[in-house]
Amino acid sequence: CLFSMAANVLEEDSMEQDIESPVTIHQPKLPKQAREDLPKNISKECAKRKIQRYVRKDGKCNVHHGNVRETYRYLTDIFTTLVDLKWRFNLLIFVMVYTVTWLFFGMIWWLIAYMRGDMDHIGDSTWTPCVSNLNGFVSAFLFSIETETTIGYGYRVITDKCPEGIILLLVQSVLGSIVNAFMVGCMFVKISQPKKRAETLVFSTNAVISMRDGKLCLMFRVGDLRNSHIVEASIRAKLIKSKQTKEGEFIPLNQTDINVGYYTGDDRLFLVSPLIISHEINQQSPFWEISKAQLPKEELEIVVILEGMVEATGMTCQARSSYVTSEILWGYRFTPVLTLEDGFYEVDYNSFHETYETNTPVYSAKELAEMASRAELPLTWSVSSKLDQHAELETEEEEKNQEDQNERNGDVANLENESKV
Repeated sequence: CLFSMAANVLEEDSMEQDIESPVTIHQPKLPKQAREDLPKNISKECAKRKIQRYVRKDGKCNVHHGNVRETYRYLTDIFTTLVDLKWRFNLLIFVMVYTVTWLFFGMIWWLIAYMRGDMDHIGDSTWTPCVSNLNGFVSAFLFSIETETTIGYGYRVITDKCPEGIILLLVQSVLGSIVNAFMVGCMFVKISQPKKRAETLVFSTNAVISMRDGKLCLMFRVGDLRNSHIVEASIRAKLIKSKQTKEGEFIPLNQTDINVGYYTGDDRLFLVSPLIISHEINQQSPFWEISKAQLPKEELEIVVILEGMVEATGMTCQARSSYVTSEILWGYRFTPVLTLEDGFYEVDYNSFHETYETNTPVYSAKELAEMASRAELPLTWSVSSKLDQHAELETEEEEKNQEDQNERNGDVANLENESKV
């Protein structure tokens, strides 16, 4: 956009110039007013780059799998494949499986009756059919439904003169039980999936960077809207950022762990009220060299994952969210949401996402550490210099005492010689 606007301005300037002018500008510059107004006139599409998320705010992964040739692997795990399908496809398959099964066995019952000649002796009291009162395909289909669902209205019954019908009855009963177990199991797992429970686990809209206990920290807030708690809740964070190795290999969307209390146990949460999760920016942190001015230039994404067991069902639940660079606020803190009332604590979720500005240095954690080390150096120098001066004084005093002692010894020796003489 900048290049296109600059080209347009240059074209206008060249048109305004005198045609007979021999002056050719090799590297023309924009006018001062145009340079000042240029950032204001940039369109929204150019000013705001489209942010491609790896994980969306609702926790869904923004990744699509393409060119999967080994599709047979989905059929080897057909149960999980059916559970992962959308509800409309799941219900369609549920209805189709039962309908096809009833039609298939209904066709076989009708073929048995047709092959035995039961259709030719309808109403003949002397003839013993395979299935009583079976006079067509529709009645065979109804008998198939009664057999598989074990309804048994008592109008159509199998007789003991039909061994092939008895074998088919056993096969349909066994296969019908397997189909019932499989499809009902899929529906039960589909209904009891804890995905909806994850929707009541909320993350703050923004993450903040500010000072805490004298250290620069990256923080975000999590909360649970339900009264039933998440058991064994734990949280972890990942930094998604492309990198290039020393050998020149480019790694897209490289994942780096962000320590949110793994070594201290702070990553295991007692999520009764909203908690602020803190990451200390130290030498092991990927944010060690990032300052406030450099942060908007970084192309990174922080993915946070909250896991735990649902107290009501005992099933594992996982909630996810992410923060891109524009959602990380430097120099802010979260507004308190917990207040003490008459005999209980109250959480105000209206202020859950609110932040307020606080005094925070604009330097990176590395620069702050270097400044702190420089501030301590003069004190170290003064102490060492004083110690050296004190040692030098002591040596000088010892040398003087030694010289005085030698002089005294010399005087005593002279006196002895004189007395002898």
